[in-house]
Amino acid sequence: MALPKRVWFTLHETAARWGCNIADIAGWADAGHFCIFTGVTPIRSGAEIVAGKVVLASIELLPLFRRCGTGPSEGLIRRVQPYGREEWLIITEPEGGIMVAIVDMMISAAEVQRFEHAYNIFDRGSEGAGLSEEGDYDWAAMNIEITRRVFEDGLPASQNEMIRELQDWFAARSEDGSFPDESSIRRRLKPILDALKFKRPKR
Repeated sequence: MALPKRVWFTLHETAARWGCNIADIAGWADAGHFCIFTGVTPIRSGAEIVAGKVVLASIELLPLFRRCGTGPSEGLIRRVQPYGREEWLIITEPEGGIMVAIVDMMISAAEVQRFEHAYNIFDRGSEGAGLSEEGDYDWAAMNIEITRRVFEDGLPASQNEMIRELQDWFAARSEDGSFPDESSIRRRLKPILDALKFKRPKR
């Protein structure tokens, strides 16, 4: 049974998906292309209590997004924007704000997909590897990717590792981050691995 579609992506997942740096993502968020959000436990802004998803201002966390990678992994925020609202709220409690980590920052899957379509990141018109016109995954493209992988990098350490790599490959090229289940890939992978007499990589 297929799992539901992805709801959000972390910044690191998005950077890997797009082949860019998180500094680029922070810049695009600051330019208004999409929102970076996180989740918070109840905090107070004056008389109002805010909890759940809140938008972050990436420019206020700039040291976290140093392109050279020397920045800290978390930063202090003193204001948030409740998700879906326009106004920014100053955090009055806890006094002085709250800490937020890069690993806890997200972008909604809908905004990731909209950005990918707007800038044709994966050039899906010529090399899409998600669902084909027949409504199935592009298994022919997967076979090409397997050939490239084996030719350039050799076989992975195990069949399970190859299946995970292929799931990541499908997810990075699909419109919604979806990928085939393990059994579907394993069924199509078996004849190839049998032909290669796959047991374990040669040392």
